[in-house]
Amino acid sequence: MRREDPRVLKIGRLAERSGVSVRALRYYEEQGLLRAERTPAGQRVYQESDVERVRFYQQLYAAGLTSRNIVQLLPCIKSGHTNAEQRAMLREQRDRIQAKADELADVLERLDGLIAMTRTPPAEPQSTRSGA
Repeated sequence: MRREDPRVLKIGRLAERSGVSVRALRYYEEQGLLRAERTPAGQRVYQESDVERVRFYQQLYAAGLTSRNIVQLLPCIKSGHTNAEQRAMLREQRDRIQAKADELADVLERLDGLIAMTRTPPAEPQSTRSGA
């Protein structure tokens, strides 16, 4: 019986570990964000490092970046270097995310104020029934 390498993940396991659907992983592959190796039987297999990579992509998507933006950033993520266009896009995305974070911080502050100024209504008095 052949033992599988625990560092190699099949698509279902990667989906489970990274918190995305199998369909999302296939989409990432179509977009050039993720590269799978294939077994002799044609099954996709991924490396352990792909778990964090997929989670990072999810964070970027949640922050509003598109697949196209992420694909443009892949070379600088891998090399640690950026060109002027990539730096401009990074700054633009960072500024947009910062503005959103500032907005959310304002909402949190308002909610905290509302919580602080409101009280739990007083408990209603127990009704006393006269037994008859």
